[in-house]
Amino acid sequence: MKLLLIGSSTGGPNQLKFLLKDLHIKNTCVVIAQHMSSNYLSSFVNKFNEESVNEVRLLEDKELLANKIYICAKNTILTGNLSLMALWQDVQSSFKPSVDLLFHSAVELAKTNKILAVILTGMGDDGAKGLLELYKAGVKCLCENETDSVVYGMPKRAKDLNPNLRPMSLKEIKSEITRFIEEN
Repeated sequence: MKLLLIGSSTGGPNQLKFLLKDLHIKNTCVVIAQHMSSNYLSSFVNKFNEESVNEVRLLEDKELLANKIYICAKNTILTGNLSLMALWQDVQSSFKPSVDLLFHSAVELAKTNKILAVILTGMGDDGAKGLLELYKAGVKCLCENETDSVVYGMPKRAKDLNPNLRPMSLKEIKSEITRFIEEN
């Protein structure tokens, strides 16, 4: 199974919809760590699901992953080989759900699964270290450019840690995601 991992924060919900709502995902699981208060998460997921051609749902603890778009409800790690499973992790983190925790957990999965990882808009540095670890494991990694970011914190930090990243517009990122989904 192919795995698309996305981390975002401030400004992320509208960008996620732009990137994903009209894409027909096949043989691809999308897991998103979107910084958002649990008070708003369910309504965001429900609205996103209504607007999307794919099923969008909150990611539950001990859930086997399928060809859907999952939004992390809590700090989450991914595990497995042929079957991928999400597990909630009760760890202290400045950001919830933690993009770094999600990305770092996928480093092992890069040995058996094709992965694309993306950092979008957001303040702070969450996801930058995890994205670098995925890059070192051979995963294709993308970060949003300053022009399209609502807040250019997370992508900037990812670029600072990994000068090989090329900041991209949302349109370019969408093209990369489409190419990734359509590849065999």
